[in-house]
Amino acid sequence: MVYKSFRVNCIIRILLLGATLCGFFYFLFKTTLYAALFIIGILIIYQIYSLINYIEKTNRDLTRFFQSIEYSDFSQTFKNNKLGSSFDALNKAFTEVMNAFRKTRSEKEEHYRYLQTVVQHVGIGLIAFQPDGEVELVNTAAKRLLKVPRLKNINSLESLSKPLVDTLFRLKPKEKALVKLENNNEPLHLSLYATEFKLRGQKYSLVSIQNIHSELEEKEIEAWQRLIRVLTHEIMNSVTPIASLASTINELIQERFESPEFEKEKASESSNDIYQALHTIQKRSQGLLHFMDAYRNLTLLPKPKFHIFSVNELFTRVEKLMQSHIAEKAVSFKTHIEPQGLELIADPELMEQVLINLLLNALQAVEGQKNAKIELSGSLDERGRIIIQVIDNGPGIPQENLEKIFIPFFSTKEGGSGIGLSLSRQIMRLHKGSISVHSEPNVNTVFTLLF
Repeated sequence: MVYKSFRVNCIIRILLLGATLCGFFYFLFKTTLYAALFIIGILIIYQIYSLINYIEKTNRDLTRFFQSIEYSDFSQTFKNNKLGSSFDALNKAFTEVMNAFRKTRSEKEEHYRYLQTVVQHVGIGLIAFQPDGEVELVNTAAKRLLKVPRLKNINSLESLSKPLVDTLFRLKPKEKALVKLENNNEPLHLSLYATEFKLRGQKYSLVSIQNIHSELEEKEIEAWQRLIRVLTHEIMNSVTPIASLASTINELIQERFESPEFEKEKASESSNDIYQALHTIQKRSQGLLHFMDAYRNLTLLPKPKFHIFSVNELFTRVEKLMQSHIAEKAVSFKTHIEPQGLELIADPELMEQVLINLLLNALQAVEGQKNAKIELSGSLDERGRIIIQVIDNGPGIPQENLEKIFIPFFSTKEGGSGIGLSLSRQIMRLHKGSISVHSEPNVNTVFTLLF
C-alpha cells in the first residue's frame, strides 16, 4: 500500500510491528501453537528489515548522488515516490544539482569540441608533447606537413629528420628555431616556436610548426631581382657611354688610317697598339652590354598565360625540340606519365623553357658517361599534386653546391652563366610552384617541379 506521507507510512509500519510483537508474546505465553509463533517471528523480522530499509532510502539516495558526482555520471534521476513534502524538496534539490552538473559538463564538452575543431583546422602545425616525447596533441596541419598519419612520440620523427627531433627537445619556452629538411624531394624550411604549460600537474611543450620555404624563396628571389636591377642599371649607365665613345673613336681612327697622308703613321707600332686597344675596349664593352642584357631578363619575366593542357603534349613538344641534342650525345631518353591523362594548368611556353633548361643541364651532366640515361616523368604525389621530374645518371652535384645552384651568377659548368636554373625557379614561383633537386653522387640527380 502506498501512502502519501513518509511519517504516516513510518507510524503505520511501527504500529503494525508493535501489534505483531504483542501477538508474538501472546502466542509465546498463552498458547502452545509453536508453528504460529514461528510464522509471527518471521513476520516480525521481515517488518523490522522492511522498516530499516525504508528509512535508509534517504541515505542510499545521498550515496548514489555523491557517487554520481564522483564518477561524473549525471544520468541518474531522483523521484519523490510520494513520500511527503520534505522528500519532495530533497529530490528536487538532487535533480537541480544533477541538471546543473549535466549542463556544465555539456558546455565543457561543447567547448572542448570547439577547441579541437579550431586546432585541427588551423593552418599552422601544432604539437603538444611531454618531456619524454610522448605526444598529447598533434593537429592535421602538422601531420600533413610532416607527412605522418599519426604521431605517438617525437622520437619517431628521427627517420624524417634527426635535427628536427633534437631541436624540438632543445627548444625552450618563447624560443624560435629554423630547421631545413627534405621530405619526398620537397624542400621544407620549418619555423618552430615553443611555449610551455601544465595540465593535471604534468608539464607539456607546445610547438607551432610552419613551412616558410615559399616565403624565404620569394624573399630571396626579390632580393636577387633588386640587386640585379641595381647592378644592370649602374653598369649599363657606365658601360654604354664607354662603348659608344670607343666605337666613335675607333671609327675616327680607322678613317684617319685609311687616308693616304697617314700611311706612315698607320705603319707605326704605337698607332697600331692604339687601334687594337680601342677595338678591344669596344668589343668588351659590347660584350658587357649583352651580358647585362641577358641578366636583366631575370627581372623581366612575362606574366604566365595559364592554359589547361596534357603533360603528354608538353613532353612530346619538348622531346621534338631536344631531339637533335639527344641524338648528338647518344643518350637513352625516355618519358613516363602516370596517369596517362595527366593535365596541367600552366603557361605552356614557360614550362617548355624550364624543361629545356633542365634537359640541357642533364645532357651536359651525362656527357662522356657510359650508358647515359635521361628520364622525363610526370605523376601525382600522395597529396594529389602534380610533379614533373628530370632524372639523369650523371656524376651528380656535390653536396656543398646543392644550396647554391639556384642562385643567379652561380654555375658549376665552365663558361656557364648561372641563368638557367635561377630563371627556372622564378618561372615556377610565378606558377605558385617550386623546383628542388636531390642528387646522389654517381647514382642519379633528380630535379623536381612541384605544382
